[in-house]
Amino acid sequence: MQGGRYVADMILRDLQGRPREPFSYRDKGQMATIGRSRAIASTGRMSFTGRMAWLIWLFVHVYYLVGFRNRALVLGQWAWNYLFSRRESRLITDPEWRFSTRS
Repeated sequence: MQGGRYVADMILRDLQGRPREPFSYRDKGQMATIGRSRAIASTGRMSFTGRMAWLIWLFVHVYYLVGFRNRALVLGQWAWNYLFSRRESRLITDPEWRFSTRS
């Protein structure tokens, strides 16, 4: 996203006859989710794990969506899935099962 904004600004500068400026990346931190209420988030000196990191991950992703409607729909879908979706283990129990690479 930072690169996209930079390129757009440089195109405008070219069109206006102004000199370009060097790109400067700002590290906003890292986030990863590994499942329901399990995540990590770190930025600067602050680090979070577990449910708090998962909530931060959720709200950051919703924040960066374009438009209120998209945000509301995604948040609603995620809430529905969180409350009513049961993701059980998917086990292969047939001893004769084989993975096929044929198309």
